[in-house]
Amino acid sequence: LLEALHQHVFAATKIHTDDTPIKVLAPGNGKTKTARLWVYTRDDRPAGSTSPPAVWFAYSRDRQGIHPQKHLKGYRGVLQADAFAGYDEVFKSGEILEAACWAHARRKFHDMHVLNATPITTHALKTIGELYAIEKIIRGKSPAERLKVRQEQSAPIVNALRTWLTEQITTVSKKSVTATAIGYALNQWQALTLFLSNGQVEIDNNAAYTASGISSIMPRVELCRLGLASRHSCFIRIDRLAA
Repeated sequence: LLEALHQHVFAATKIHTDDTPIKVLAPGNGKTKTARLWVYTRDDRPAGSTSPPAVWFAYSRDRQGIHPQKHLKGYRGVLQADAFAGYDEVFKSGEILEAACWAHARRKFHDMHVLNATPITTHALKTIGELYAIEKIIRGKSPAERLKVRQEQSAPIVNALRTWLTEQITTVSKKSVTATAIGYALNQWQALTLFLSNGQVEIDNNAAYTASGISSIMPRVELCRLGLASRHSCFIRIDRLAA
């Protein structure tokens, strides 16, 4: 069953990924340490697909980039992810295309805006909000329909935003949080704009974030049913299997 789930998820031409920290018991000493649970999500319902959504999880003792490299070996398609450097290696061959997350870019401006609203944070949030408004309208449409609307309506907004961000970054201190937020968006621009040329790609990586959130609150009984828990600890058996 697990292998069938893995094959179904990785047969998609676009998958979402994220990782979440989990506390595990170190065998023998009873102390806890932080491991990672990697999430790979297949869900093309927003692009009109009727294929069933699914999530495949993988455990590792740490967050080294070698883990997603192993998980994604042989995969060909679009990988929607955050800007974690551990994914960089999987994009080098060009067989896996990177799609970034506008929610991640937006959050940096939002966090600043909550503490101290400025014209820059206000305009950035308003503009990104316009993109999401368009996405809401085309949710569930076919990739071709989504692509047409994005090219007609979203692309001009995105292009204007890049010009504006490029101008604004010259007006703030290079060490400021504002420069960090703008720099993040500009550095990720190619991946952030893949959704403008591919109607199947989402504007963000929320499909994976949602799955990560579910995994973090999964009750012990469910972990036991999945064979991931021992009698003494939800995760002690998992950690031994990862040796």
